[in-house]
Parts: sequence; C-alpha cells; structure tokens
Amino acid sequence: MSEERSLNFLEEIIEEDIRNGKNGGRVLTRFPPEPNGYLHIGHAKSICLNFGLAQKYNGKTNLRFDDTNPVTEETEYVDNIKADIKWLGFNWDEELYSSDYFDQLFDFAIELIKKGLAYVDDSTAEEIAAAKGTPTEPGKPTPNRSRSIEKNIQLFEEMKAGKYPDGAKVLRAKVDLASPNMHLRDPLMYRIKHAHHHRTGNKWCIYPMYDFAHGQSDSIEKITHSVCTLEFIPHRDLYEWFIEQLGIFPSKQYEFARLNMTYTVMSKRKLLQLVNEKYVSSWDDPRMPTISAFRRRGYTPESIRNFCDRIGIAKRENMIDYSLLEFCIREDLNKTAWRRMAVLDPIKMVITNYPKGQTEMLHGENNPEVEGGDGVRDLPFSSELWIEREDFMEEPPKKFFRLGVGLMVRLKSAYIVKCDDFVKDENGRVTEIHCSYIPESKSGNDTSGINVKGTIHWVSAPHAKTAEIRLYDRLFRVEDPSNEEGDFKEYINPDSLEVIKNVYIEQDLSRAVPGKGYQFIRKGYFTLDTDSTPDHLIFNRTVTLKDAWAKEVKKG
Repeated sequence: MSEERSLNFLEEIIEEDIRNGKNGGRVLTRFPPEPNGYLHIGHAKSICLNFGLAQKYNGKTNLRFDDTNPVTEETEYVDNIKADIKWLGFNWDEELYSSDYFDQLFDFAIELIKKGLAYVDDSTAEEIAAAKGTPTEPGKPTPNRSRSIEKNIQLFEEMKAGKYPDGAKVLRAKVDLASPNMHLRDPLMYRIKHAHHHRTGNKWCIYPMYDFAHGQSDSIEKITHSVCTLEFIPHRDLYEWFIEQLGIFPSKQYEFARLNMTYTVMSKRKLLQLVNEKYVSSWDDPRMPTISAFRRRGYTPESIRNFCDRIGIAKRENMIDYSLLEFCIREDLNKTAWRRMAVLDPIKMVITNYPKGQTEMLHGENNPEVEGGDGVRDLPFSSELWIEREDFMEEPPKKFFRLGVGLMVRLKSAYIVKCDDFVKDENGRVTEIHCSYIPESKSGNDTSGINVKGTIHWVSAPHAKTAEIRLYDRLFRVEDPSNEEGDFKEYINPDSLEVIKNVYIEQDLSRAVPGKGYQFIRKGYFTLDTDSTPDHLIFNRTVTLKDAWAKEVKKG
C-alpha cells in the first residue's frame, strides 16, 4: 500500500531500542511454529509481522520449529511449513529446532536444580492441579517439594535414562505457590514421553515443556524481539524468571492480537478434527483456512500479504471480516488474472447464416486492466457455440438484455447475433437456439451501426475442451462457529462445495497451470487444481466476482 501509515506499537518499541543502542541496534526475530499441523491464515499474520519487522530494520528472522512434543509432530508438517513461508515471499536466516537445544536445556534444568529452584515431583497430574490452588487461594506444596538437591539430580538423571514410565514423574520449577499468576505456581519443566521424535529418534524420553524450552531457545539464539500472541501474556513473567535465574541473554517477549476471522476456525485441534473426520478432504482442501488451502484455491502471496498489512497490528482482540480477505484477492486478480470463457450450464447456439464447418480465428484480450495491454489469445469461432442457459429466455421480460426470439446481443470479442427461434425436446426443455449473425459487427471493426446493451460469453463447440469446476464457498454458515452452542461442526455450510462436471472451456485453458489466476468472464476467478490431469482438467473457484455474502447479510 502506497499511503503513509503510522508506526504500530512493535515498530515504536524497536525504533526506541535502536535509538538507545540496545543489543547494538541489532534486530533478530523468530517464527517458532510447532510442526503438528499445517499453518493457517493466522500464522500468515505472524509470519508477515516477524519477517516484515526484520526486513524493515535491516535485521534477520530465524525459523525455529518448536518440536518438543514428539507425539503430534511429523516431518510432513515441517516440510509444508517451510514451503508456506517461501511461498509467502520470505526467507529465514537460520533453520533451527528446539530439539537442537535438548542437551543445553537439560544442562539448564540441572543448573536450576542445583540452585534449589527445581525439583522432581511424583504427584499425579490431578494432585498437582489441586495443589496449585485457585486464583483467589494460594497453592500448597506437594510432599516432593522439599526433596534434597542431590535426590532431585539423581531422579532427574534417572528420568532421562528411561527408568520411569510416562507420567510417573515431572520436573517442576520452584517459583511461588502464592503468586497471583497461576503460571508461576511451580510450573512443569519436563515430562516423560517414551515416543519416537522426528529428529532425535529415541535418544530422549523426557521432553521440555513449552514455557521452559521457548524462552531459553530465544536466549540461546540471542533473539532481540520475541513476538507472540496475547494468550502468552500470563507466560511472560515465567519467561523472564527462567532467563533471570539462569543469567543468560535477556530476550524480551512482546504480545500482539492474534487473527480471528469470520466464518472459519483457527484452532489446529479443530482443523485436525475436520481433516480426520472427513468433513474436508485434506489440510489443503480449498475450504480450509490453511495457507496451503488458500494457495490451492488460487490466492496469491501478494493478496495475503496485503490482507495482513491492512488488518494491522493491535494489542486488543478483534474479529476480521472474511470479506476483507476476499476483497484483497479480487483486487490482486483483477490486475493479474487472464480473462477466459467457460460455459458452466450449456445450451447450444447454431448460427444459421455462418458457413457450416468454417473456423475463423478471432482474438481476445488477456487482461484489459493492464496498462499497455497484456497480450491477446486466439479465439476460434464457428457456426456452433455453447452459451449459458441463463442467457436465453423463451419469454423474456422487459429490460432482459440477453437472448430471446427477436433479441440481439454481442458475443464477447466476436459478432452481434439475433435470436430467430429455438428447439425443444419431448420434455419441453430448450435444447438449441438458432441465431443469425451480423457480418459487419465484428468486434474491433464494427461498421454495422447497431447498438446492443448485452454482451455474453461463449465457447466454440467444435473447439471446446471439457473441465470439472469446483465452486468453493465459506466452510461455515455462521460468523463465529467456535462461539456457538454445541459442536462447532454442526455449523458447517452444506453448500461450501458444488462440483459441476462437463463444463465447456475455451481451448487455451488446456495450457493452464496451478497457481495461475484466470477470470472466467462473468463467473468468477479460478485456478487449475493440483489434482488436475491433461485428460481431466479441474478448476477451483478462488472467489466470486462480487461479494455475494454481503447481499445475504443485507437480506437477512
């Protein structure tokens, strides 16, 4: 966006730090996804923020995978996350993993035990939760809190060696059981998990908790500005406590409002449910809010970066209208998408005065919005065409500017035609309309003097290719499905996908590639699906030409 905008609060903090010479004026951010699912549009906001801040202030961004839970993490997710970030247009400085620091984190834990600031607890999860108290009542120590330093070291070493089963013991920090911040009431640092890790294999059977791994990983990397979402505000005191007790590099945590968007869910757990329970076909099903799904649906990285820029960075939670994201992709595709013709509900038009068997090569603009033009493509024209059934009426009302007996329209990039009559089958359904064309009315060289108010699209029947069209819409029929009564899946939009087979498309579309945007004239923006083959072309609707949902809201 070209207009000047004021600094967001994070930019103000960074500029103040640079002025004061903090960290030598160095800016190093990080993006720390957990590889337990595909990234969604909310992560795109975080990516654009972390990488964007570093770019603006000549800094760098590390990509660090928070891989501390081997049960839910897979290499597939790691690979997909990297592909998403690159597709959005960003490059990281170092690719790192929390598992890179498992040895260092273990040593940090031993150091805290030696300082009397950590202990091994044999209590069950229920007993620990009960002993933590409530927000209005202080917690109580479990019997293991008073263990000796020597005993705690011994037990922690035995945990590491695999002596105990899952859940038998945990390592806890000894902070403050009376703190008003529940996160400081002796939080867990390590738990036992006998599970294969996607990188370290079976080397470890104890794994650090997020609160212990995250701040220390930031510190090891000397991250200057650790940016996370608002739900981590209560974790900040513990983040700083660990760093202070260990006397390590003082990374600082800052929080911003996460992205909440209408007509979707952003919880990875809920998205995984949708995949596992077959409500969608995959993580990249074009109805999903994942970056991969938006890519497959035909969204561009520019449109998503523009969307993230428009919504800005705030300290307060709010709900962003899905229509804004659709506006951003329409704005982008209007400038870049090639215009093509596709007939979704065909009816045959026969031009009775055009030589049968003759083919004339006309030309259509690729994109009239591009200054200076974006080239043209060949458009074969013949005596038999496919047009949309909705463009013909047996008994057209007044101000129907398409086809009916005696009415004339212009065929896009071709000629003016007049409807003379039509043919029905035994069920009374119109199967064919007969027209005559005006030879002098050729687009770009019209000397007919005839003015018509309607223009319709068409495809030459002998030259047409066929395709499957998938019309995607919003996955949920309510604005905030997570906030409704009952199961969020009850609010799935039953009309979120309509599949139309045997659609007629102009022959140039047989050369389409995934990721390239096309405007099917009068129908919407589309892109070739990754499932497509040369013998079975599949196009996904990226977005409609206009915001149909805004009309529905007004009607309601």
